[in-house]
Amino acid sequence: MLILRSSAPSPFGRKIKIALAALGLKDRVTMEEAATADPNDSLRSQNPLGKIPALVLEDGSVLYDSRVISEYIDFLAGGNKIIPLGEARFAALRNQALADGIMDAGILQVYEKRFKPMEYRFPDWQIYQADKIARALAYLEANVPATVASEADLDVGNIAIACALGYLDMRFEGAWRPDHPKMVAWLEAFETAVPSYAETRTPAAPVPENEPAPLR
Repeated sequence: MLILRSSAPSPFGRKIKIALAALGLKDRVTMEEAATADPNDSLRSQNPLGKIPALVLEDGSVLYDSRVISEYIDFLAGGNKIIPLGEARFAALRNQALADGIMDAGILQVYEKRFKPMEYRFPDWQIYQADKIARALAYLEANVPATVASEADLDVGNIAIACALGYLDMRFEGAWRPDHPKMVAWLEAFETAVPSYAETRTPAAPVPENEPAPLR
């Protein structure tokens, strides 16, 4: 069995869980919780960066990060599934990069408040990260991805976008929604078409302490 080291709130881990379900590989993988902040967790020996997700293969070798794991599980499923061939490949990878950037910026905002005492926090840093998210959301609202009508429509790009929006719902109380009605509709269609999206949802857990930086 393969082992996926991740945690329930991780949007990057969620990407892989949704992809595994869509590819019919869920039964080949054991899900194992990882505590990234625990120096005694074996994650740090599996991935020197101590980051999730990490996929432990049957020979004991480990793949990371979510982009590499996505490539591998697409390969296991026969290829040309969630990572298409030809020109479509680059659109999917571009959308994945945009969505990964949203998630990275959101996580950095969370970490700023979770790990730094108040006197060491930088509002400008929070705004800088929030602006990345705002620009990405504006781009998506103006360039709405194709509607996902079934799991057959999934690729790494639209999976990542859905997970990024889900992360904003979880950590920032859905503050993105009022100004992006087209993407709200897109996400609703995605959730209807992809059962694993609801199955992998984590209850809302807003940024601790104070209000989150605005999605400018």
